[in-house]
Amino acid sequence: MENNNEVLLKVEHLCQYFKMGKKELKAVDDVSFDIKKGEVFGLVGESGCGKTTTGRSIIRLYDITSGNIYFKGTRIGAGIRSYKTAIAKAKRETRTEIKQLRAESAADASKTEENEKKIAEKQAALDKIIADNLREIRQAKIDHNTSDKQYAELQVKKVDEEFAPKLEEAKNDAEKLAAVKKEYKRARHIAKHTKLITQIQMIFQDPIASLNPRMTVREIISEGLVINGIKDKKYIDEKVYEILELVGLVREHAGRYPHEFSGGQRQRIGIARSVIMRPEMIIADEPISALDVSIQAQVINLLNELREKLGLTILFIAHDLSVVKYFSDRIGVMYFGNMVELADADELYDHPVHPYTKALLSSIPQPDPLSEKSKERLYYDPSIHDYSVEQPRFQEIRPGHFVYASDSEMEKYRKELEAQG
Repeated sequence: MENNNEVLLKVEHLCQYFKMGKKELKAVDDVSFDIKKGEVFGLVGESGCGKTTTGRSIIRLYDITSGNIYFKGTRIGAGIRSYKTAIAKAKRETRTEIKQLRAESAADASKTEENEKKIAEKQAALDKIIADNLREIRQAKIDHNTSDKQYAELQVKKVDEEFAPKLEEAKNDAEKLAAVKKEYKRARHIAKHTKLITQIQMIFQDPIASLNPRMTVREIISEGLVINGIKDKKYIDEKVYEILELVGLVREHAGRYPHEFSGGQRQRIGIARSVIMRPEMIIADEPISALDVSIQAQVINLLNELREKLGLTILFIAHDLSVVKYFSDRIGVMYFGNMVELADADELYDHPVHPYTKALLSSIPQPDPLSEKSKERLYYDPSIHDYSVEQPRFQEIRPGHFVYASDSEMEKYRKELEAQG
């Protein structure tokens, strides 16, 4: 990765809860991290820990419960539900308190004047809570509605600046000028209809389930272009052929259907679909989990090549820790909806701190049968944490190395790191 400190994506206190009858499932609970432009950020953890939910929340497939998501400095997601919940809770509590005060006044008339003042104060406090949360809701909706418009205006401006010298250069050549004008018109049309959220694309875990069996490969890959209003069939075909060759397929594959391909080829089609709009960021949701080892290596190498050629930033979600270490610049470890550790790849593997991270690393198989046989496997027991007195929080234990722990646990972890040298 190039030395780039520009933050492309920032996730702040993301919570994603799902209703299960009267209860709530906390799929993602207070997760925060950022991804710098050009880097690969690995997200690991066991099945059901919230990795995929985090990825889908980022691209707005879910309406997040609370928190904020920023892309290129613009808020693209906000948890409106949390503001509505805060209003409902405040109303409920205030109503109960006012009811108690009025009952007290009815029982003792001498307290009526004092209680009426208290009621007025509580009503004023409630009005403030309602006003503050409604303001946040309105701002979140404004950000949601204007982010795409502002981004499109910026892209149109860039196209105008790019084509101004080309049009000036071709003004004395009628044929060349007509070709440049046609290209300029198409580029401006695409820019005008571009949405900020489309600069984040997703590669899904199961390639066959994510590809429409009734559509040809040409139709699947070109869908983004069609949605953006491109109608020139020749231009669409050229783009599809270009992308197919970029991901290691051939143009003859464009007329086939998904069931006619192998698992690795289908995943390449999914990758082609995600990059045809030239996004700045890709969320790769376990793109190699359904593939054999040799095909896994091909897909990883392909993602590396695309990263170099297209300047992609990648959020890489996976189970295989050895692959994540090879491919990622930084790694976040998730457990039961929480981010328990985050650090540079080498730092995390050389100096794991959280017991769950240590357990995950101990499960990586060794190529040597003898060392694998004698290796001690660590098991994680959540009951070792006592948070009845001290609440855990995400804290920095070393520069760039964060861990989810209470203050007393942090002291213990620091001593362990010092002992390691």
